[in-house]
Amino acid sequence: MQSHDTFPSTDISSAAPPRPSRNDAEAALVEHYPRLVRLAHLILPPALGRHRRVLAAHALVQKSLAAAAPSRPGPTPAPTVPAQRGEPGPVLVWLRQGVVSAALRAASRPRWSLGRTPLPTVMGLRLFPRAGSDDELALESRLATMTPDARAAFALRVLEGLTAQSAALLLTAAGVPTPDEALHAAERLRTTVGTDAESLLHGAEFDPCTVQARPTDLLRRRHRKRFTALVAAVLLVASTTAVLTLRPEPPTPPTPSPPVTALAAAAARATDPGLLLRTPADRWSDTARVDLTQWPARGTRTGDTALLSRALHAWAQSTGDRPGVRVSVTPGTPTTPPAAPARLLFAGTVDGSAIVLLHDGGRIIRYAEPSTGRGGAVLELARADDSDVTTGAAVAVSRTRLGARFLLAPWIDESAVRDLLRPDVPARRLAVSVDGVTDPVPEAPGDCRRLPALQVRSSTRIVEDHSFLLADLGELSPAHLTWSPAPGTGAPARQPREATSAAGLAAWARTACALPGLRGTGVRAVNRWEFARQALPERAGRATWTCTRAENWDGHGRVTVAWEGEDAHSRPVRVPGPAREDTAACSRFGQHLLAGTYWTAPSGARYFLAAGSRAVTTVTARGPVSATVRGQVLAVRTNADGQVRLTGTVPGSGELRGWEEAERYSGGP
Repeated sequence: MQSHDTFPSTDISSAAPPRPSRNDAEAALVEHYPRLVRLAHLILPPALGRHRRVLAAHALVQKSLAAAAPSRPGPTPAPTVPAQRGEPGPVLVWLRQGVVSAALRAASRPRWSLGRTPLPTVMGLRLFPRAGSDDELALESRLATMTPDARAAFALRVLEGLTAQSAALLLTAAGVPTPDEALHAAERLRTTVGTDAESLLHGAEFDPCTVQARPTDLLRRRHRKRFTALVAAVLLVASTTAVLTLRPEPPTPPTPSPPVTALAAAAARATDPGLLLRTPADRWSDTARVDLTQWPARGTRTGDTALLSRALHAWAQSTGDRPGVRVSVTPGTPTTPPAAPARLLFAGTVDGSAIVLLHDGGRIIRYAEPSTGRGGAVLELARADDSDVTTGAAVAVSRTRLGARFLLAPWIDESAVRDLLRPDVPARRLAVSVDGVTDPVPEAPGDCRRLPALQVRSSTRIVEDHSFLLADLGELSPAHLTWSPAPGTGAPARQPREATSAAGLAAWARTACALPGLRGTGVRAVNRWEFARQALPERAGRATWTCTRAENWDGHGRVTVAWEGEDAHSRPVRVPGPAREDTAACSRFGQHLLAGTYWTAPSGARYFLAAGSRAVTTVTARGPVSATVRGQVLAVRTNADGQVRLTGTVPGSGELRGWEEAERYSGGP
């Protein structure tokens, strides 16, 4: 990371984005809404309060459309070539400048108001972002001590990925009198935080679009309602008396009670334990759909109507914590109450708690209450749509200091525990009860000394007789671990495969220590892709270039690119690049990749290495290192330092930018 002592000043008039039509502005705003709201939220002062700051960020972005030019009817424009994925167009640039300007104006007025009729508005609830990690909270505290100009500069440089010159232009256009001072302050904080700055800004603490809701002061609201009702009653009596005095009316027949609405009837059906769906015990072995819908109801308390009723009513009121029930929601999971009868997966007593597992087609719901009656109940909701043989193979039932117990799918014949860091140690057989509940699987310690994982084998009755790995990341569904080996000479592209082979286990032993960092983020599956192998200069062995993609249930993916030496005990070296969650990189829809890094040979000589995926035919380096080679790998001896701009050629796909450059040209998430 380079520090900037001076920031160039340029004529801002040449960089002013054109004013788009209202239709174009609205389309861009809808597409990039979470990104713009996060930007406004970061600039606004924390002194507004968490609830008001969230609403203010949304209001600023929504009101930015007012400055757009009115759309005029005319002929339908001809089709145009769409912009590259994530590339900021002129409309987004115009919106970003307007949001930054409005946020800075709002931050300069501590008592800033959204107007007499604020939009959006929330009555009876307090909204605030989900609590982030300790590092996110520390960064939020640091940002609270900075000026709004410095926060805007930090957001533009780190969150939006603008260069110092572009950020200075935008700040000047937004009315910042001394953009160089703001950029200096932002750069000092950026240097202090390090390479994790962008990933921290994309965390839960800075996300005003994923919020928690809590009630306002209920006692004060009750007093106000009583007073309002009393006033209304007095006025109603006075007006009724006056009307009856002036013109008596004949008595009206009593009005019948209103019929129960369809919505209320559906809610009543959804919370009726007698209507829970129960799959026959052997259906899974004779169906073309092997997923959570084929789980039979298991456990010793599937007939406990009182327990099932408490679980269903807790779920129906899961929009926020209520007395006696603590609600936990995996990121990206809808919190809507049940709209139809759910499927019962399990009801029984495990580790001293009564457990109920339900499935509504898209979510898993876990309800737990202590059998002793002491302590509160817990309700967990997690996304589980499109589960399959592997991602629907196990669900966490209980967690204690001994570890986590899992309820295995009926199609799992064998289960074992193995340490991902010791691929040569055989897996230890895991005992399973008659109801399908496993013995405790130990949790991984924080120092990455061991990383236990489930290794299971499916039944031959579904013709999917194969073993696979499941990693517990602290959620209801463990993550499926797969592996894509490096392509051989002339070999076709290899699809992700199970990582239970000797080569797959050895590969995951190099990457496994990154898994704890994904805990609690809604990960469905993690694939390690070895996209290139490279012979190192001076006969120093071979390097492996990897891309690890953690796929969420909602389709988003976190991607990490790394370089590994030949020593199996050395840790991978992460290649700096974008920390976006919504990216196709390293998936079946993003199969082209190019990355590079500096490397020091055993002799002390310094080299710049780069490698591309199998379809790359040429690699070009510019900047501190300048070279072009035909093929997929590049190695140049150099004494230079600094960021190298990489480009590659992919026949039929045009130019491929290096992973380090992807953030700059994509414009952020």
